[in-house]
Amino acid sequence: MRLALDLISPNRPSAIRGPSIDALAAQFSVVRHATEALVASLSAEDCALQSMPDCSPAKWHLAHTSWFFETFILAPTLPHYRAFNPAFRVLFNSYYQTIGEQYARPRRSLLTRPGLEEVMQYRQHIDEQMNELLQQPALISNELATAIELGLNHEQQHQELILTDIKHLFSFNPMHPVYQAGHADDSNSAAKLEWLNFSGGLVTLGHNGDGFAFDNEGPAHKVFLAPFKFASRTVTNAEYLAFVDARGYERPEFWLSEGWNKVRAEGWRHPLYWERHDNQWFVHTLNGFVPLNLNEPVCHVSHFEADAYARFADARLPTEFEWEMAASRAEIEGTFVDEKRFHPSPAHELNANATPNQMFGNTWEWTASAYLPYPGFRVSTGALGEY
Repeated sequence: MRLALDLISPNRPSAIRGPSIDALAAQFSVVRHATEALVASLSAEDCALQSMPDCSPAKWHLAHTSWFFETFILAPTLPHYRAFNPAFRVLFNSYYQTIGEQYARPRRSLLTRPGLEEVMQYRQHIDEQMNELLQQPALISNELATAIELGLNHEQQHQELILTDIKHLFSFNPMHPVYQAGHADDSNSAAKLEWLNFSGGLVTLGHNGDGFAFDNEGPAHKVFLAPFKFASRTVTNAEYLAFVDARGYERPEFWLSEGWNKVRAEGWRHPLYWERHDNQWFVHTLNGFVPLNLNEPVCHVSHFEADAYARFADARLPTEFEWEMAASRAEIEGTFVDEKRFHPSPAHELNANATPNQMFGNTWEWTASAYLPYPGFRVSTGALGEY
């Protein structure tokens, strides 16, 4: 075994620059209320189930996001803090080995107690204690303020998980439950796909500045990129359907070896949530079971499916670094949770600057890169380093 040392500077600021306490207090209220608004239309039964080991009940998400603030913020900081229920330390610990034992993730739906009502009481308890803490500036160091901000972004991640997990759960119900009615986009056409030229060269990528970023988004570092072309928009359902109709799921030449084994073992024939009835394609969405809009971005495909489609289209997936370079020039616009639109929208035509659209909101996008740390990355100390 041969070892090496990373000689690139971590490029960290000399002092932690946390957000202002007033801004934190305002954001805390907004984020916590937004989470509860997402489950307002759900029943206690909806919130108690998980449809596969990689999903979690909505009730667990509600509790875990409160557990985060209790464990990492309140208990170590607020004098005389008393836990709402000491048993929750294990029940709602996701994977933090430094904190201690965790309840097995695949069995979270077996936790009929605490009930949804008690979990909401737990959230109220945490909100009250956090509000008390936020009124005591002397207790809040820059480092603690940064941890609170991380907790809020962590909760926003779980807001997305609440929606994706409910969507998966509802997809098994033959009654086709509707999470939220409306917000359908009936666009009759999709923007033309154009190839945008990027000259590459030696570029600086990674977070380097004020404002929140997750630790794995930095540090900033130099990367050399060869010239490349980048699609002006994401792949549409119509384009992916051409792959399905061309028997793409039956042709091993398009697939990575492991992906082809998945196709055969699990019987993949189309993206998750697609169903064909009477020669028409339908898709399960949070807005219900609806006809497939051919102009919308294709979503709920695995990395293997994305890679196979790229070969079919005589293209390739971009690298993480190509994607980041393209995104740095794009306008921050898209379909976001704030608008209460929980389904992707068709692309608009290119703007005057000819920058790629659909880079934000709408869908996650696959790249060809392995998930590796940037040069100079250092794991944070303590339990939050596990996050």
